[in-house]
Amino acid sequence: MEDTVQIGNRGDFGLWAIEVAKQIVSEQGFELAQAARDGTDDDVRAAGNALGQAITTALLEVYDGLLEGVPEDQHQG
Repeated sequence: MEDTVQIGNRGDFGLWAIEVAKQIVSEQGFELAQAARDGTDDDVRAAGNALGQAITTALLEVYDGLLEGVPEDQHQG
């Protein structure tokens, strides 16, 4: 998710979202499944939190990208 992607339309965004979701699921989803199979409740909780954090990070990257070039006084949040 560190590569810069130019999103010019809804289709570009959809393709980006699919790729990011696949990456998150392949990395964090496996860890969650493994924790559910072999781990303790704390392991499952930690893996679930890591999955949630990966999703949050991806969403914040999109938000930050939307604000690029917008003057700071026009940011709402």
